Amino acid sequence: MDRILNRRPLLGGDGSFDLDFHTIPWHGKDPEAPVERHCVSKRSRRQKGVLAFLARDADARLLVYANARVRKADQNDEVLRFIGFWEERNGGPPRELVFDSRLTTHANLWRINEKGIDFLTLRRRSGSLLDAIAAAPESDWKQVRLTNVGRVYRTPRILDRRVRISGYPDDIRQLAVRGLGHERPTLLLTNQMKTSASQLVDRYARRMVIENAIADAIDFFCMDALSAAVPMKIDLDLQLTLMASGLYRLLAVRVGNGKQNAKSRTLFRNFVKAPADITIGKDDIDVRIGRRANNPLLLNASYDETDIAVPWLDNRRLRISFL
Repeated sequence: MDRILNRRPLLGGDGSFDLDFHTIPWHGKDPEAPVERHCVSKRSRRQKGVLAFLARDADARLLVYANARVRKADQNDEVLRFIGFWEERNGGPPRELVFDSRLTTHANLWRINEKGIDFLTLRRRSGSLLDAIAAAPESDWKQVRLTNVGRVYRTPRILDRRVRISGYPDDIRQLAVRGLGHERPTLLLTNQMKTSASQLVDRYARRMVIENAIADAIDFFCMDALSAAVPMKIDLDLQLTLMASGLYRLLAVRVGNGKQNAKSRTLFRNFVKAPADITIGKDDIDVRIGRRANNPLLLNASYDETDIAVPWLDNRRLRISFL
């Protein structure tokens, strides 16, 4: 699937990825099931479930990698496995990775840095750390203007410093951000020393969209509906979800006209869930789609010129027409 997407103008971004974990809840009662307890953010509690790791291309808004066989003992290293996967498939590492503080360890941040990959992550806020930030003189805080957040929070104040953290044998850049609507300052860690503070905060704000992408997959593709407690089976279900999500993104990009960022559910309702007459002949398959308000968009995208072979139907030619 990734080879197909790479041949299309869909993964045309600059190699920046948003990373996150998602717990798929399990509601079975078998005490012997190989399912661990994980945090379910949707319910704000810990319960049995399958931990899935997801990577999303930040520019294409496309889920490009998933693994539902993550165990607690290995979850901190899952980001390194994603890097290895991307290097193997694309001949080089990702340019940038953006994630929250629970994804990996400080030691792995150093490994990411050694590979020449930019990273941007949240830092957990301890009491002593917040006290040290509160003691900083007001003159050290600089006001910046953001573009990718709500209008109310476009001019936060930022304390930009280089600090040392355990497991990371060099200076790392820390941004403390006040004025984003939170009671306590938001802390960001990065190895990008020359990028402006406003650009970094803007970029992290974009990462939050991955939660919307996951929510869309949960809602429309029923990703939270476990069909088994066997991790390999769940991994297969998740890979099929990624394939379906990718196909919907291809449809959105081809249709265009403001539909590029439409949710899968909207694309299904507007374009896929349509009445049609299908005639399977000896050499071809004719699909005649009934009248619908959105048909002009499909015509504009040249779907009426479709003429492709269907391998699993003896290479019959598929053709589409509209009433």
